[in-house]
Amino acid sequence: MAQLGQFALALAFTVTVYAIAASLYGIRIKNDRLIASGRNAGIGVFASLTVAIACLGYLFLVSDFSIGYIQGNSNRDLPLFYKIAGIWGGQEGSLLLWGWLLSFYASLVFIQNRKRHTAMMPYVVAVLMATSIFFTSLNLFVANPFNELVTVAGDGTMRAFTAADGRGLNPLLQYFMMVIHPPILYLGLVGFSVPFAFAMAAMASRQLGDTWIRTTRRWTMISWFFLGTGVVLGGAWAYVELGWGGYWAWDPVENASLMPWLLGTAFLHSVMIQEKKGMMKVWNMVLVILTYTAAIFGTFLTRSGIVSSVHAFAQSSIGGYFLAFIILIVAGSFYLLFGRLSYLKTENTMESLVSRESGFMLNNLLFVAACFAVLFGTMLPVFSEWIQGVKVTVATPWFNTIMIPIGLGLLFMTGVGPLLAWRRSSPSSLKRAFLFPVTVALMGGIALGISGVDNAYALISLTLAIFVAMTIFQEFYKGARARRSTTGEGLIEALINLTLRNTRRYGGYIVHFGIVLIFIGFTGQAFTVEVQEEVDVGDTITIGPYLLRADNFGSQEMVNYDRTWAEVSLFKNGVQVANMFPEIRFYRALEQQTHEVSIRATLQDDLYLVFAGVSENNRAIMQVYRNPLVSWVWIGGFVIGLGTLIALLPNKGPGTSRKEKKEKVAHQKETDETRKTEKVHA
Repeated sequence: MAQLGQFALALAFTVTVYAIAASLYGIRIKNDRLIASGRNAGIGVFASLTVAIACLGYLFLVSDFSIGYIQGNSNRDLPLFYKIAGIWGGQEGSLLLWGWLLSFYASLVFIQNRKRHTAMMPYVVAVLMATSIFFTSLNLFVANPFNELVTVAGDGTMRAFTAADGRGLNPLLQYFMMVIHPPILYLGLVGFSVPFAFAMAAMASRQLGDTWIRTTRRWTMISWFFLGTGVVLGGAWAYVELGWGGYWAWDPVENASLMPWLLGTAFLHSVMIQEKKGMMKVWNMVLVILTYTAAIFGTFLTRSGIVSSVHAFAQSSIGGYFLAFIILIVAGSFYLLFGRLSYLKTENTMESLVSRESGFMLNNLLFVAACFAVLFGTMLPVFSEWIQGVKVTVATPWFNTIMIPIGLGLLFMTGVGPLLAWRRSSPSSLKRAFLFPVTVALMGGIALGISGVDNAYALISLTLAIFVAMTIFQEFYKGARARRSTTGEGLIEALINLTLRNTRRYGGYIVHFGIVLIFIGFTGQAFTVEVQEEVDVGDTITIGPYLLRADNFGSQEMVNYDRTWAEVSLFKNGVQVANMFPEIRFYRALEQQTHEVSIRATLQDDLYLVFAGVSENNRAIMQVYRNPLVSWVWIGGFVIGLGTLIALLPNKGPGTSRKEKKEKVAHQKETDETRKTEKVHA
């Protein structure tokens, strides 16, 4: 099976080369059959890589420890669920997953557009296959998941070797969410290759209208959806598995997934201006290039070993290949962009600073500023060591100092944007649009201040959250009321039909509401409380309104690890509300220890309990965190996903309103009665 996987990789490499050559040469000689063969070869790459990844999965299932990658990422006692996760749990497998998902996306694009965009599609094939050949080359020549283990005999010859057992999967990855988190995250990162390919194809073919944007709009939204979902799932994994009490620590690899999401969000907003006003064409090209580059750069950070992270792979020479590819992407893309500037002239100019166009522009600048702030903080240790020989690091307080004001600015613009008119907003329209949300937000902010919210940033954040929520409510209410008055529908029916008739707009508002909920969750971090104490059976810990009592301790040998556990009763205001079971696990295969936290989550706060270890006097060390409002982060992530899915739906066509249906039924009844009367008289 390993030989079949190796052959499939080699075949994928060969077919990818042919796809690029056939597409580009077919354009040159204007041979449609050659162009079609290049497209079909691209689909063949997906078939070849599917065989390769299926072979790797089979080797994990049968525990073939003659293969180095299997021996390093699995063992006989590993549950089947985690053997699946082992496919992408290491360097080689994760690169194969990247390449396979790219070929999957590419095949869908080729099939969907086989009879459309004939001038652009050969270039699209070439660009997507150029990315594919990079990852396939890495798998084939640098990080091959099918390499066999060998041992050196006494005479210096190398012989095949099969290990008795494997080292096992990294214990931090032995969590159900890690079976779905990496593929979802990669679907987002890989997906940005599609709009990039169409953008490059549009410039290469000089088809620089809005066609490439309309064609890739849903692809961009799908990629953005998967990447955002992956970021949220990564935060949930860190919260549950790492045992440090939080879900985001500005870790370099966390930042690597955040940067393309920020740029992708900016791109999704700015393309609306190009579609409606024919503006920002160059800016949109720059954004799509930067978004794709950031996706590749994030993969580089994870695999190069140049940054220290619990998420990253070990130090590896593979980083040099990624760096060279990134340089090639940036140089080639901007060279093509500068050569096409004359084709990217704007069709209109911004008429007023108080307009939706200017709001989108400011929104874009804030997103890009956030991305570059994250990039600077992430790469500062690397740059400082290269330049000065001393590694200068920045921690969470630095990121918070920079990012909180930017985040609040973005939250504010989330509410302001929909209230501004295109071209220019008159004073009277601004007054009508802002009066209700601003009044409610100010009243809410005053109430929060009186109730004891004394952290300035927290108070501003919650007040802005109220403001944005009210703008969204106002937009839905105004639209539903107008529809209700013209169709006679009930309010709920009018809301549903309003949304389905303009899914992109109202799905976007739902996404904005999800952002509001996430910011409410973020704000809770300002009120986090932590306590650490040593306890024995019967001892208690108090934190806020909660009291924890240690009831029992024990140990147990499991199939894959040894566990030491604690049983703790949780009381709130004197009433028992939960039993908690934090534990320490020791994974024998890797001789690695992890902490399994116990969490009692409510909408108000999370009680987060960690069994940190045993003290010198043989007492249990317990770390307790009270984390307010965390659940709203996960709820907000769900709402964003829901809004994105709605925005992806095609608009519902014009139908018959309830009022018209009633009139039609009444008319039919009247006609039937008339016919009956005429029949009787006859």
